[in-house]
Amino acid sequence: MVNFTKESILESAKSEGVNFIRLMFTDLFGTIKNVEVPTSQLEKALNNQMMFDGSSIDGFVRIQESDMLLYPDYTTWLVLPKRGNAKVARLICDIYLPDGTPFAGDPRGNLKRIVAQMKELGFSQMSLGAEPEFFLFKLDENGMPTRELNDNGGYFDFAPLDLAENCRRDIVLELERLGFELEAAHHEVAPGQHEINFKYDDVLAACDNIQTFKLIVKMVAREHGLYATFMPKPIAGINGSGMHSNISLFDNNGKNAFYDPAGELELSQTAYHFLAGILTHVRDFTAIANPTVNSYKRLVAGYEAPVYVAWSPSNRSPLVRIPASRGMGTRVELRSVDPATNPYLAMAAILTAGLDGIKNKLEAPAAVHDNLYQKTDAELQARGIYALPATLKEALDLLDKSDLVKGALGDHISSKFLKAKYEEYDEYQTEVHAWELKRYMSLL
Repeated sequence: MVNFTKESILESAKSEGVNFIRLMFTDLFGTIKNVEVPTSQLEKALNNQMMFDGSSIDGFVRIQESDMLLYPDYTTWLVLPKRGNAKVARLICDIYLPDGTPFAGDPRGNLKRIVAQMKELGFSQMSLGAEPEFFLFKLDENGMPTRELNDNGGYFDFAPLDLAENCRRDIVLELERLGFELEAAHHEVAPGQHEINFKYDDVLAACDNIQTFKLIVKMVAREHGLYATFMPKPIAGINGSGMHSNISLFDNNGKNAFYDPAGELELSQTAYHFLAGILTHVRDFTAIANPTVNSYKRLVAGYEAPVYVAWSPSNRSPLVRIPASRGMGTRVELRSVDPATNPYLAMAAILTAGLDGIKNKLEAPAAVHDNLYQKTDAELQARGIYALPATLKEALDLLDKSDLVKGALGDHISSKFLKAKYEEYDEYQTEVHAWELKRYMSLL
């Protein structure tokens, strides 16, 4: 993270020949929005004087309360690669009301609120390493995405099977030019599916990076005549896309609070309590971590997606895994999150759940070591292991009953989110789908 000042940003814009500034923010549903201004307005923006119409953004405010202000976070100043005739930079913004108070419906601002609660408990940082997966599809002659994949590769395959390799390499190069510290890039299990891993960071910066990552992936893919989608399950019968989230807490001395060389599995009691909080509340925050109807097409047994609320030090069939790294790298890997999520909301919910486990000293259940996919429902229930919600409707009902998760989002976000997502599910329920026509049209 670079600590830019107002003066250094103005100088960077001048020396880099920047023509336009994108003042970016994220709406309730994880969609990146922006107000673009010419460089002549940069100083005004840096003075928190740039106003926009919040009533035009889903889930924000009513038309009679529409005026809102963008407060740029100076640390997010980034000059983007030149496209066309103009050079563009971006600043990620928090959203404020005209009276100077933070807007309760701003997902990024809400995450800051939860991070402040974490610090009150004696932790300096939540570290997040996210692994968003995506599919690449071909575009048609009109530039619209098709259902045709660009390759037939599999896990860690390379050319000639992985025909999207050049696209993935260009994405990597673009991200590196923007300052991303990348760790690996490879073809995933399903045809057309890819993963690029970047280094963990403070949770707020990591969520900013996820949003920037999505933007760059989509932009570079289009330059290759491809469409990148972070839809969790775009194709039936093959693996879907997840966003495994590796999480650690650090204390005020900069030490990993999850590591204890004398503890069982070298994990601290803090780690076990945090883990217990996740397992206790995960069904309640699943609607946030998996926010679309399509998300639940991924969360089924048989395609390596986590379905069962359990944990293991190595086994990949449960919901939570503890990767082998210890010391500063000790972490909890939550495997249910998918890339359709709004990362700011997901991390606010996950952090709140984990902190609840710490505050109340919740006890984690025993680890599992066998393949849960091979167990019957009766066998799992006998061991106290239950599945995640099977539909968006079931997940929303659980969220609606959870004061803890709704508190993690705040009243504005939780009420707007629930209303919009119930309406989305109702629309899905009343639609006649292609499967129904194929199945029943000729029979009935």
